[in-house]
Amino acid sequence: MFRATDTSREIVLISHSNLLYWWPAWVLGYVIALASYLQGESVVVPSNAVLYMHPSNNPALLFIAGLILLVIFSNTRLRGIYSVVTLVSIALVAVVMAWLGWWDSVLQLVPTLSARANMGFYLVFATAMLVVWLAAVLLFDRLTFWRVRPGQLVEERLVGGGAISHDTNGMRFQKRDQDYFRHVVLGLGAGDLELSGGGLQDETLVIRNVLFASTKVDAIERLIAVKPEMVDMRPPRSAAM
Repeated sequence: MFRATDTSREIVLISHSNLLYWWPAWVLGYVIALASYLQGESVVVPSNAVLYMHPSNNPALLFIAGLILLVIFSNTRLRGIYSVVTLVSIALVAVVMAWLGWWDSVLQLVPTLSARANMGFYLVFATAMLVVWLAAVLLFDRLTFWRVRPGQLVEERLVGGGAISHDTNGMRFQKRDQDYFRHVVLGLGAGDLELSGGGLQDETLVIRNVLFASTKVDAIERLIAVKPEMVDMRPPRSAAM
């Protein structure tokens, strides 16, 4: 019998937006800003401001390539081996060209073309992305969430105070196939959860981008199989001292 005070009596599921996968953008920005400071050269602009700028185009090109990869992998779904092959191929081409110094040669094909940016640009961009990322993951994504209780699934909305309850009797639950790079690498074990049947009737509920989805699968399956009348609402007895 389940007790109301057991930690297993309720599981909270939060569906995150695709911004969850954008943490490498601000991490990469701070890393390149540090490299620009340590390895960069001071440049005086007309306003007499001193800027730190890396002498090579490689950091800026690496930064651009990272953003392009984030756009691709956070908005497209490449299942299984396809995501790994795509990532490895793009990364291999970019690294080899940087190692051989070909990026600078490519940019020289267009006169006066340069991909350099100063340290301040990377700091401002990284800080702005960090603020947006924290706001999305810690605030806006949590305005709507799901509580899985014995025999019950409740969708709650903090704005407006609305709540929708579903009976889990006969409900089918499964975790969708993972996009390895998107869910495992960028999402740190996130996944999409799919529920159908039960109180959902003919509908299918998909809760996307749930953190640590794999570790919650078995616990949810056990929890939704429990009927509310099987739950002991009495608090546990305190242990004798």
